[in-house]
Amino acid sequence: MQITDSITLGGENMVLFAGPCAAESYDICMETGEKVKSVCSSLGIDYVFKASFDKANRTSAGSYRGKGLDSGLQILQRVKKDLNVPVVTDIHESAQAEEVASIVDVLQIPAFLCRQTDLLIAAAKTGKAIKIKRGQFMAPEDMKYAVDKVRGEGNNNVCLTERGASFGYHNLVVDMRGLPVMRQFSPVVFDVTHSVQQPGGAGGTSGGQREFAPFLARAAAAAGVDGFFIETHPEPAKALSDGPNMIPLNEIEDFINMIKEVWAVGQKYTQL
Repeated sequence: MQITDSITLGGENMVLFAGPCAAESYDICMETGEKVKSVCSSLGIDYVFKASFDKANRTSAGSYRGKGLDSGLQILQRVKKDLNVPVVTDIHESAQAEEVASIVDVLQIPAFLCRQTDLLIAAAKTGKAIKIKRGQFMAPEDMKYAVDKVRGEGNNNVCLTERGASFGYHNLVVDMRGLPVMRQFSPVVFDVTHSVQQPGGAGGTSGGQREFAPFLARAAAAAGVDGFFIETHPEPAKALSDGPNMIPLNEIEDFINMIKEVWAVGQKYTQL
């Protein structure tokens, strides 16, 4: 998947999509982005900044949703310019695709919406790279059809993202067999922090078990993926969205170093 002229997901370099869950403010986005960019530059990792302008699928109507389309996109546009990095963000409705695509480099389709044909087609028609999260309810082999919907519009710049499958209530489990299965259809990104989420498990908001993030990240790196998705924040306990999942920013350098080391080994054996 071609993200920019110089960044290819599925090429020789590892690609990292990372940033705070929500674009809470320009300052938080910049603090996070500057740190992650610096780490990635030192390790030869291609970096794509991530933040959401709207969290439209929260458990409770009282949960923080974000700055909204206009203000959120303004933050993302400033961050893209000031950091000089590509940007990925979510869209939730077909009508958002064209406007959001005018700002960002990658359109992300949320897991709950991965079967929404009109949304996938609208995203594909923008010509931007499309990152589809596998729904918690979807078999890995069935994600082929989501990829086909994008490619059917003449857009071959598409990838899939693994983020765990529903395992009873308030729990997710990652089946590592799904990574090579989905990799038959497109490049694959492993979503480290949403895979340790506990959906709706904290009384109207989602909980999380970030202590398991290193184990899942290493397993996915060894199994063979093309990139990683990590949400990180200067103070996860004070984050307005998904705090229990996010990696503290002061730990992100060691975390990325760890992934890169295992990923380099995993790349040697993924074709066996």
